[in-house]
Formats: sequence, structure tokens, C-alpha cells
Amino acid sequence: MIELDEEQQRAREWFEALRTRICAEFEAIEREAGSDAAFAYTPWDRTDPDGSPGGGGVRGLMKGKVFEKVGVNVSTVGGRFSGDFAKTIHGAEEDPSFFATGISLVAHMANPHVPAVHMNTRFLATTRRWFGGGADLNPPLPYEEDTAEFHAALRAACAGHDPTYYPRFSKWAEEYFYIPHRGVHRGVGGIFYDHLEGPFEPAFAFTRAVGEAFLDVFPRLVRRRMNQPFTEADKARQLEWRGRYAEFNLIYDRGTLFGLKTGGNVDAILMSLPPEATWS
Repeated sequence: MIELDEEQQRAREWFEALRTRICAEFEAIEREAGSDAAFAYTPWDRTDPDGSPGGGGVRGLMKGKVFEKVGVNVSTVGGRFSGDFAKTIHGAEEDPSFFATGISLVAHMANPHVPAVHMNTRFLATTRRWFGGGADLNPPLPYEEDTAEFHAALRAACAGHDPTYYPRFSKWAEEYFYIPHRGVHRGVGGIFYDHLEGPFEPAFAFTRAVGEAFLDVFPRLVRRRMNQPFTEADKARQLEWRGRYAEFNLIYDRGTLFGLKTGGNVDAILMSLPPEATWS
């Protein structure tokens, strides 16, 4: 195990506790749908290139009646960035030592009327310390009501900490979750933030608020749509949209690159990929 200071331990414990609550809520939704699906948890360990312990994590995966494939991963890793990759990381240009802990979630839904979703929050330490993350909604068949409710929850989370956060972070999400080679956005947005430095307590409190907002709003959207009838055309639209989602995650997503470049668990990193997709 890698040694953690007080701030690192507190962040790790929060991400693990949030994982437990999210997974319990998703399993409850499956039971409401008459399914006994449950998360299977797979621990993994990371070894730094010099052979020293590099932490690890737990990959949680469930395939059910409502959640066709949902992954909720937590990890706590540390070591040294290799080669030129260190030059791309905030605060690691001169000293490549790093620590990172966080939660990452991607849910692909069985019913195309239920939006897919991504949520990630994290705490990183190099020569600097910061929080980052966000949440974004990815409906194959968008509903204005759902989009508005999702954004309202994130706007409220931001407003409780800094009135500039939501305008800044929603714009950041709009710019980040864009597929240049397709000329389309990945979904209907949300918030994205990174390099949130300064005193630990307010940044940590905001990151917790993002997690709480997600846990509050997304299950409501799932329950609203999960029993809605759908057609073959609706399903075809979902599978085509999933292809766009896969393209973004494999080409542009910074979290995917970070995980692969730091020797993370490949199955956990690529759990974001949909169970089925089409390119027509």
C-alpha cells in the first residue's frame, strides 16, 4: 500500500463511500424492475515501473435489466509519471511524482429513452494539489425536461460554493465533450472542472456536492424513463450514438489516457465502452 496523508485519506474515503451509495441505489432500481442484478467487484493492484507498490483500486461492474452495463470504479494510485507524459500533467513538469484518488462511473442503459451518463471526481497531487471532475448526460433520445433537471441539479451544487462555477464549468463541459471529427457534442452537457486548487476544504466540499447532486438527480431520470416503450428505430439510434461515445473515449478522453499512461487496470479504464454499438 502507498502511504497517504490526512487530506489524501479523506478524499479516498469519500470516493469509496460515494461508490457504495451509488451502487446500492442502482441495485435498488434493478430490484424495482424485477431483476436481481448486482455489482461484481474486482480488486486490482498497481506496481510502479521501479517495482514499488503503486496502489490500486476496485472495479465494480453490473449488467442488469435497466443498466445494460454500468461500471463504478474507485482507485488510489501513486508513483512517478514516465517520460514526456509528466510534462503534460499540472505540477509534474520538474518532479514526476504523483498521487491520485477518485471515482469514475459510466452507465449504458438498456432502454434508449433512459440517458446514459458519465460522472468522475478526483483528487490529484504532484508539486501542486487539486480536485477535478464533473458529470455529463448522454441521451440517445434527448428530452428537454431531463436535460433541464440534470443541469438544474448541477447548477445548484455550483451555486452553493461559487456563483461563477456553473457558467464556467458548463461551458468547459460543452467544449470538452465535443467530437471534432464528427462535428457533434457527445451529449447534452453537464459540468467539467479541473485544477481546482486553493485551500483543501472548500475544493473538497464542492467535489462532494457534485457527487451528491449526481446521486440525487440521475436515479430520478432513470425511474422516469426505464419503463417507457421503445421501437427498433429507437434502439438503432441508441447503438449508433454509442459508436460516437466510444470514439470520444478512445480518441479524446483525458481520463482514459491518464489511466493507460499510469499503468492502471485496463479493464477498469475501458469499462466506459458500451456493451454494443454500431457504425452504419
